[in-house]
Amino acid sequence: MNLDKKRQREIEIVTLMIHLYCLHHDDIQEEKLSQYARERIQKCPRMEDKTFCSQCQIHCYRQDMQEQIKKVMRYSGPRMILYHPIMAIRHALKI
Repeated sequence: MNLDKKRQREIEIVTLMIHLYCLHHDDIQEEKLSQYARERIQKCPRMEDKTFCSQCQIHCYRQDMQEQIKKVMRYSGPRMILYHPIMAIRHALKI
């Protein structure tokens, strides 16, 4: 998979996960976190061989945003299989 396509898929998944979280919670500003995540993914220096941000040696997110995205991932990750099953499986397998 080429790098631009990988970045776009990563942005799509993160945006969906943030949206799913925000449908059920109101403690995070959806647009602000989505924009920040898109910017970080665009600048990711490890995108070519990256698996999951939580396993990366480099932490691109500011501490406050990192806490927000962790909260989103903990909630939305398991629920993605219900809302977007094919995308969730692809993401888990990184294909």
